[in-house]
Amino acid sequence: MPDHQRADARRNYALILAVAEEEVAAHGADASLEQIARTAGVGSATVRRHFPTRRALLEAVSRKRIEALSVRAHELTGEDDSRDALLEWLSDVVAYSASARGLAAALAYDGSTSDAVHDNACSSALEEAGAPLLRRAARDGAVAAGVTVADLITLVVGIALATEHHPDPAAQADRLFRLTVAGLSPQG
Repeated sequence: MPDHQRADARRNYALILAVAEEEVAAHGADASLEQIARTAGVGSATVRRHFPTRRALLEAVSRKRIEALSVRAHELTGEDDSRDALLEWLSDVVAYSASARGLAAALAYDGSTSDAVHDNACSSALEEAGAPLLRRAARDGAVAAGVTVADLITLVVGIALATEHHPDPAAQADRLFRLTVAGLSPQG
């Protein structure tokens, strides 16, 4: 929110964002923009002025979570086992994505641009945060060559979206993430 905006515009932004956080938590990425406007006591044009697209709204709602995941990645960068550090961070991303309705949709590639990650502020922030973890794990030979943070985010999004309506989405998402990491081969 730019500091140069009028005080009433800043108040509207904060109010709309607070209402949007509640609506997204209750209804996920399909939260009604009209309902957000009604609850905030503003017109739908005001909501659209602050958040011109649904993705812009979801990104704003998810910003604190993305910042927390970025801090977590930084904290894990110095861990001894680079693979464990990367997997711990990815597990945190899976847990957040499964429990925070709307986050997976904010991270998902929607086809509106040719570059999925770089035109998506949430994905870009996670890519930047996870890159040192992935580079270190790759350097240590703990991750297959050619794996990108964008690939990992896409896997997380797929898991979160696939488990969104499961009776226990967090547990199911964690199970699928562990399966993804282990692979399909029996452990011997």
